[in-house]
Amino acid sequence: QVQPVESGGGSVQAGGSLRLSCAASRNCRNFMAWFRQAAGKEREAVAYIYTAFGSQNYADSVKGRFTISQDNTKSTLYLQMSDLKPEDTAMYYCAQSCWLGGNWYEGKRYSYWGQGTQVTVSS
Repeated sequence: QVQPVESGGGSVQAGGSLRLSCAASRNCRNFMAWFRQAAGKEREAVAYIYTAFGSQNYADSVKGRFTISQDNTKSTLYLQMSDLKPEDTAMYYCAQSCWLGGNWYEGKRYSYWGQGTQVTVSS
């Protein structure tokens, strides 16, 4: 497939957990990330992984609660989300890049985007 495909979203109560999956595009798996966009807000970066070495970065708002990972073949990207809060409600997108050339949290660095999966956290 050309574009990544996300799955695993859903509705959960605050304090709950979800695991998102992303079936990666064959293209540009060097740098992969999760972004999210809440209704009426700008898209924001959530987590990133440099697939060759496994190095990661996280937004301050999710540190200690979310974990990004990949399977051994680098064909699937995951986002394990724990202790979810209502403010985590958003559409979550998987993104891929061949070469960042800049900051990991800038969406413009990524060439391939999925359609998104909705996460809704109720209080």
